[in-house]
Amino acid sequence: MPEDVKRCVLAYSGGLDTSCILAWLIEQGWEVICYMANVGQEEDWETARQKAMGVGAKKVYIEDLRDEFIHDTVLPAAKCNAIYENVYLLGTSLARPIIARRQIQIAEKENCIAVSHGCTGKGNDQVRFELAYYALKPDIQVIAPWRLPVFFDRFAGRTDLLNYAAEKGIPVTQSIKKPWSMDENIVHCSYEAGILEDPSLAPPTDMWTLTVDPKDAPDEEEEIAVHFEKGNPCKLECKDGEFTDVVKIFNQLNTIARRNGVGRIDIVENRFSGLKSRGCYETPGLTILRSAHMDLEGLTMEREVRALRDQFVTFNLSKILYNGQYFSPCTRMLLAANDVSQEVVNGVVKIAVYKGNVSVRGRKSDTARLYDEKLTSMDELGGFDPTWTSGFIQIESIRLRNSDEGKYWL
Repeated sequence: MPEDVKRCVLAYSGGLDTSCILAWLIEQGWEVICYMANVGQEEDWETARQKAMGVGAKKVYIEDLRDEFIHDTVLPAAKCNAIYENVYLLGTSLARPIIARRQIQIAEKENCIAVSHGCTGKGNDQVRFELAYYALKPDIQVIAPWRLPVFFDRFAGRTDLLNYAAEKGIPVTQSIKKPWSMDENIVHCSYEAGILEDPSLAPPTDMWTLTVDPKDAPDEEEEIAVHFEKGNPCKLECKDGEFTDVVKIFNQLNTIARRNGVGRIDIVENRFSGLKSRGCYETPGLTILRSAHMDLEGLTMEREVRALRDQFVTFNLSKILYNGQYFSPCTRMLLAANDVSQEVVNGVVKIAVYKGNVSVRGRKSDTARLYDEKLTSMDELGGFDPTWTSGFIQIESIRLRNSDEGKYWL
């Protein structure tokens, strides 16, 4: 590469923002390679390629990362029941490390000194991408146009972008018919901004794209069985057949959940920056998988191990994923700890899916030693001596008797 040529890799979506950013980078003297990652979103890939080349990209990479996405981040997160603020299943957060890693690999392959993205200056994704970039290649230069005054002073809003696109001959398909922002992958679809910024308004019924309205879902519940080995799904039995490949299992769970209206949420969450944001999400298959996995843990995991995992690993890994710190020593430590907890999570969970609801109908594990039906039974002693409990209660009551706490409650 000649010394006077500046080359960068742009994470390109084919939409208005990144198409204008592509043209603007070229205007600033950059030689731009566009990179599009297929993580399960619906996209006309060839049209997007031609559009990027027409704007002036030197090369366009389009790569299918769906299997890598499921294996490397989705399943490890599902194994520890990762969830942010007790409701968000991290669909976007899980995809960003996979996308950023490949972008850095392309940058190294193409001798690029910089990478760029089209994330806004208020959101989480700018943090997720850039922390990944710096973790993987500390000396990389990052161009974040929406944080550069020379860019956002010129493009104050959508009208300015549309005018610039017309000036540069960039074809656009944006309209005001769907006044919100969407991000889709194989795990979920997110909706935010636009009319959704008023948290008091219900989302429009025609906004949802992945799942049927629960009211319109089939009137009969659908029964499935999910098998696990060391916390990983290893077999799915359903009316469509039997699936044993983990990627096919996940895809089929998506199919089942989507046709039964499972996985919709509407929340206000706390962004990493401290700003609150209203978001709507559809996370179909992962909602079923997490429910089944959590239930089997109740049968198979030792009480204190599960408590430690829930309070430390699940909570902290969820926060790390949300805040874009996947490529960190903390992640490796937490995943390793969770793998130990999952050694006993073997068995099958029966699930009924019905009009947006996921119900557990039974579970079984041939290796669960902690659940003893006879020992637990209310109809026989099964080796349990009731007199043990008297001493247990006396010991537990010492601190309560001596605290003088009772007077506050009577």
